[in-house]
Parts: sequence; C-alpha cells; structure tokens
Amino acid sequence: MNRWRRDRLRAVLLAIAALALVAGLGLKVAGLPQAAGLAWFAGVMPVLAALVVEIARSLSKGEGGLDIVAALSMSAALMVGETLAAAVVALMYSGGTFLENFAEGRARREMSDLLSRVPRTATRQSNGGLEEVPLDDIARGDLLLIRQGDVAPVDGTVESERAILDQSALTGESLPVRMSRGQDVMSGSTNTGDAFALRASRRAADSTYAGIVRLVETAQASKAPMARLADRYSLVFLVITVALALAAWWFTGDVIRAVAVLVIATPCPLVLAVPVALVAGLSRAAHFGVLIKGAKPLEALARIQTLILDKTGTLTDGRPQIVSIEAHGELSENEVLYYAAALDQVSKHPIAQAVVAAARARGVALPIPKHVIETPGEGVAGTVDGRKVMVGGARFVALHTGAADVDSMVIEAGSVVVSLAVDEKLVGHLVMADALRAGTAELLVGLRRCGVGRIVLATGDRRAVAEAVTEGLGLDAVRSELTPDQKVLLVLSERKNGPVMMVGDGVNDAPALAAADIGVAMGARGAAASAEAADVVLLVDHLDRLLQGIEVAQHARRIALESVVAGIGLSMLGMMVAAFGYLTPVQGALLQELIDVAVIVNALRTLRIVPAQAGQIAEAPVNSVRMR
Repeated sequence: MNRWRRDRLRAVLLAIAALALVAGLGLKVAGLPQAAGLAWFAGVMPVLAALVVEIARSLSKGEGGLDIVAALSMSAALMVGETLAAAVVALMYSGGTFLENFAEGRARREMSDLLSRVPRTATRQSNGGLEEVPLDDIARGDLLLIRQGDVAPVDGTVESERAILDQSALTGESLPVRMSRGQDVMSGSTNTGDAFALRASRRAADSTYAGIVRLVETAQASKAPMARLADRYSLVFLVITVALALAAWWFTGDVIRAVAVLVIATPCPLVLAVPVALVAGLSRAAHFGVLIKGAKPLEALARIQTLILDKTGTLTDGRPQIVSIEAHGELSENEVLYYAAALDQVSKHPIAQAVVAAARARGVALPIPKHVIETPGEGVAGTVDGRKVMVGGARFVALHTGAADVDSMVIEAGSVVVSLAVDEKLVGHLVMADALRAGTAELLVGLRRCGVGRIVLATGDRRAVAEAVTEGLGLDAVRSELTPDQKVLLVLSERKNGPVMMVGDGVNDAPALAAADIGVAMGARGAAASAEAADVVLLVDHLDRLLQGIEVAQHARRIALESVVAGIGLSMLGMMVAAFGYLTPVQGALLQELIDVAVIVNALRTLRIVPAQAGQIAEAPVNSVRMR
C-alpha cells in the first residue's frame, strides 16, 4: 500500500472511531445504554480489522511489535463488555498512528520539498523561437530560457549577463546568489531575478538535482539500527505487558485490571519516538545542505571517532588559483594571461578552466582560438589573433620550444606552473596553487569537540605537497602518494580506533568511501561515482557542513533516546498503577495518549536544531547546539 492510501485509511479510521465514540456517549446520556454499546462496538471493529491485517503483514515479513498489544487490549475490552474502553482505545490507537504519520510528514518537510520542486518540462530556444520540451529531450549544449520563478531543470552555465538564483532548497543558504556569464548553475536552483539563458552542460538524468532526488528517495525508504532495535525491544515490552496483565488478573481475579494494563501500553513511545526523531534529523540535515542517505547513516554519523580526509577538492578548494604571473620578453603580465586564457577556453582541464575564470574575473575579453590541438593532460596548441600559441605544463612547452625546463625554478611545494609560448618562444609562466579551504583549522577543532578523536589526511599527492598544505592543522597523520586501493587499506586499518568516516570528491575516492563506516562526498562538484558510493553528500561545496551534519545526527539520536527512556518509564509506571487497580481502562487509554503526544512532540524538537556556524566554531563550547 502506498503512502497516500495508507494516510487516507488512517484518517478514515480515526474519523470512524471518533464519530462512534461521540454517538455512543450521546446515546448513553439519552438513556439508551444498549444502543450506546452497539455504537461503540461498531466503531471499534473497523479499527480492529485494519489492525489485524497490519499485524499479519508485519508477521509475514518477520516483524512484530506493539500492534499486537493494541489488538489484545481492544479484543479483551470487548470480551468483558467494556465497550466504552474499547472505543476509547480504538480512538487513541487510530489517533496515535495518525499523529505519528503527521509528525513524520512534518519531519520529512525539507526532504519532501526537494522532491516536490522537480521540474517536468523546460523552455528551449530552437530555430529562433521557444518550445516547451520534456526534460528527457534536453541535450548537452541546448540553450534554455529560465524565467522568473522557474527551477533550473539541468546543470549548466549562465549565458546572459547575470542571473539571481535562490539555492536555499539545495544548500540552506537563505540569501539569493548573484551569478555572471560563464558561472555554473546547479539544477534545482530557483530563478528569483529576471529571465536568463542557461547553456545545458549535462542531461537532466545526469544533473545534480536528479542525483539529489534519487538520494532522497533512498533515504526515505531506509530504517536505522536504532529503529530495528526498537522493534526488538518492543517484543520484550510486549512480553512484559502480557505477563503483567495476566499476573494482575491471576492474583486479584479482576479481569478489568488486566484490560487496563493492556490499554495503557497502547501504542508505545518506543515505536513512535525513534522514527520521528531520526526522520526529523534527516530532514533537518537536508535543510543545511547535508543529504544523509538514510536513518542508518544518520545514526552512524553520530558515533564517528576517526576522520580520513582527501586533499584535492576536499581539504583544499580543488580549484587552482593564480598566485603570480611572470612575463618574459615583449609581453606584459596581462598579455600573458590573455593568450593563455584564450587558448585554454577549449580545454576542460581544471587548471585550464581556472586560468579562463581568472581572466574573465578581470574583465578580459577572450577571442575564439583556431586550429586547436590538445594533448590530454599536457597542454594545448593553436592560433590566437593570428599568432601561434602554446600553453600547458612546463615540460610540454619546453619540449616544443627548446626553452629551459621550469624544474630549475624554485617553486613552492603545492604549486603548479603553467608555461606560455607565443610564436615558438617562451614568453611567461603562470604560477598556480590549490589553496586550503577557508576556516579549515577551526573546522577541525570543532570536529574534535564533537568527539572525532583522530584526523588523517589521505592523498595521492607527493609528501612535500601534502605536508605544505596541512602545515599547522594538527593532523594526527599524513598519508601521501596513495593509490585508490591503498586508501581502502588505510580505511580498514583505522577501524581499530573506532568507526571511520572518509571524505572525498573524486572517482578515485569512491572505493574508500564505500569501505568506510560513513563515506562523505563533496556533491557540489564531486564525481558521480563518489556521490553514489557515499552515505552522506554535501550538497553545497563547503566542508563546514560536515560539522553541522554531525551535530544534527548526534542531537537527533540523543532526542530519540530521551523520548524512549521517558516514554517507556511513564508507560511502565502507568501499567503498575493499573495493575494495582488505581486506573480504569478508559483512564489508562487517556493517560497513554498523553504520553504518546509528549514523546512525539519531544522527538520533533530535532527540527529546531541549529548547528554552530562555521565562523562560530572556534568560540563554541563543547557540543554547542542551540535551539531556535
């Protein structure tokens, strides 16, 4: 049965139980007790029948729980003539399940918002006109019109002068983002400004938002170990409940006491509080741009003790930036950048894209190069403004120009040199570096305060580069020049220190992400393989969201445990009072409903968690989380 039909059935059963109870009370007041009993009986039977079907379905799956207690309490009340008590139990049970469903719906709000915003069509510019096309018809390179209020259907780049986008559903950032020509747009972003042109860089099925939707659907179908543990404990609670009810009947001879004990155990906070709190945690994490693929990873995230970080694109920004420009001969520094960026427009290499981005940021108008030949991973040759231009690695340019190899230059560890030749003469170098992410040191301090005792860097780069980048961060270990299989071995070896989290963004990180207890992928620009292998995806390209996700997970788990302990304690106390004859079945049902409402409301506190912000990490106290 799908969710919509189940929700509708629960609403109908609640309405039947409520109407029957009210009608019976009216008949009772009117002096018609037999008719009142029939009305209450009629209201109980549909709820009881649906409950028996649900129990049979659960048992067929090898599951069981406190639905059996509810069925026993209603059946026992009817058998001993306590039709009013049975009617109250039916109303309380159907009301409890309806309340649980409402609470889960409230808890899933952020994740459901992501699913509800999926666009179905797009406006494509074709043959000088506009046409509305299904998303599957969009190809890479198509030019789309994104009108005000539209959701970007695919990943792409801005072709207009500017675009103003609301990315709050993806990243949790409340302020709109202003973008200029050439900047990347994530699918799922909402246009809050004027209409703009978007050049599709991916098909809809391969775009960011489609991947997010798939991850959300996976997360919603999951069940946490704590939830499964609650199922097992609920069976223990069932045995205790039945034993206490039979003991009360055996020692007092009063079957009403047994019925009261059964009633007060229906339904149970153990099976209500855990799923609500964990689902609320998933939703709250998604609000901050942390997509956790299910309740099981959420619970594991709360217990992480060892963190392994990839370097490029994770600990560092992953986008090389120009540190300095060295011009030789007739060209100026601006001209060196002009020729290098003009030719690099044809390359998808990250360094080439960084050179082009730097030129555009300075307002340089770039011509279209001609006669281009690219040597993958080495460099590009072609013609710019009628001059022969070559740009790429130092050895590549030196090989074709006869210039001295740049290895003789003193370059700081972690830097990359891009050489430029014009008309077969070396005319300059661009020194580039992949900078450490801002706030990384404060982030690592915050992670340690959340219980992460060991932090390790794992990278394929040279030792000198790794040590230069991480100097002063206080890492527990630096592992360099690692292959993908060596990263997996590192993850497995670190397990001796406790549950391990691996954070990465590249295809080479995917095996290690899958091997870790929790794999975290940088989903904003990371490879699809790493996002699929990971348990957690950071939707926004900010590593500080990792700390926020851990804080949400820890507090969701704590709130779930609080609700269970308090709820079970109150239920057990009520059952003991009922066993001694101080609570009638009707009073027991009302008391239990108050307990259920209390634990569900407490579980929903998870939705109010506001993690410490990146700029506040250094000053925040241990486990600092405030409630909004």
